[in-house]
Amino acid sequence: MAQKPSIPRGTRDFNAEEVAKRSYIMSVIKEKFELYGFQPIETPSFENLSTLTGKYGEEGDNLIFKILNSGDKVKKADVVALENGNLVRFSNSISEKALRYDLTVPFARYVVQHQNDFVFPFKRYQIQPVWRADRPANGRFREFYQCDADVVGSKSLFQEVEFIQLYDAVFTALELEGVTIKINNRKILSGIAEVIGAQDKLIDFTVALDKLDKIGGEKVKEEMRSKGISEEGISQLQPLFELKGDFGAQIERLKSILSTSEIGSRGIEELEFINTVIATLGLKTAKLQLDVTLARGLNYYTGAIFEVSAPESVKIGSIGGGGRYDDLTSIFGKPDTSGVGISFGLDRIYLVLEELNLFPETITEATKVLFISFGKQEAMMSLQTVSKLRTSGVKAELFPDEVTSGRQMKKQMTYANRRKIPYVVLVGEEELNSEMFTLKTMETGEQQTIDFDALLNALK
Repeated sequence: MAQKPSIPRGTRDFNAEEVAKRSYIMSVIKEKFELYGFQPIETPSFENLSTLTGKYGEEGDNLIFKILNSGDKVKKADVVALENGNLVRFSNSISEKALRYDLTVPFARYVVQHQNDFVFPFKRYQIQPVWRADRPANGRFREFYQCDADVVGSKSLFQEVEFIQLYDAVFTALELEGVTIKINNRKILSGIAEVIGAQDKLIDFTVALDKLDKIGGEKVKEEMRSKGISEEGISQLQPLFELKGDFGAQIERLKSILSTSEIGSRGIEELEFINTVIATLGLKTAKLQLDVTLARGLNYYTGAIFEVSAPESVKIGSIGGGGRYDDLTSIFGKPDTSGVGISFGLDRIYLVLEELNLFPETITEATKVLFISFGKQEAMMSLQTVSKLRTSGVKAELFPDEVTSGRQMKKQMTYANRRKIPYVVLVGEEELNSEMFTLKTMETGEQQTIDFDALLNALK
């Protein structure tokens, strides 16, 4: 017996209803992106491996899906590295391309490669899939869509303000209340590392700190110890784990902790500015919250960093994130081009809206009416009517098989029910001769014989 087909773990098939709901979310996000002045671009699903590696930290690099070389290029395999157990070097020797890990690094490559084709500051959005060799879990997939918006060529903190407003606009449009936009600043994290004497271990420090919500304070401390951060330095971090209060109160406490750090003080000033402007402008749905343990373990962030949390009633990870990167394009030969961007987690937003029953019922409506005919002449009349209805914007279709028995009629009615088609039109010999239509409402079973104009009005 043939083996039942399957798909790789961490990937999914989507049925018509799921596609409609995902398209709804993407259409809302796209509308707000364009409302805020962002232009669409697209980049290839895979990049040169050299473009991606070294941009996400060691953990991120390990999650990149590499594409195996083919043909004569396989001869480049570093067999010695394999024999010596150097698996990273070996895998790199048999792979020159990889599926994109995110949309930000390919965007930085795009900016440098096409910098003469647009003006700065350049505002772009992208809605495309990315791939990560992660361990699948609830809300975590190996293939998923990112919905990104970025601005490059501007160092103004008003860009951060606009992104916070953009988040708020999208979640307001989705009627998703209780969303929290967490914010921190990488300069503050650099200042903390400086104060505890761990400047040379900034990446290890931030990667560990970023896991606080997932594994708790004690496990974070254990990881820091394993990375060589001193016990004294770890003890100095305790006030961060316990930092509470509103935005202003946390800022004042940070000023005391980072009083000896110039870079940390700059980060505090930036956060104060953003908070003051947002407090003046106001937010409709989301709440802005300072979280000094927020690190986001991506190496390229240099300023403000964002992470969006779903309402507390929904147990799921972040549904968005982003931040400021001042030097990302320099790795591709264009220094001093600051950028800032955010991303919406389409798949997790879907799960949140589904759990809270926030999808509008109308978005899953497909065919509005199904025509059932009893012969070739009746089918021709049905097809002509279907064409006229489609011209008027009514989703209509004809069941292709003729009805010659009660069993076939039942089959077609079952088809309409399973497709959740609300109306059925019967076109038999009587309707053909009178140029009328028998319209049946599937929910109630009610039938009426009407002309085309009445049929169109009923369906619209």
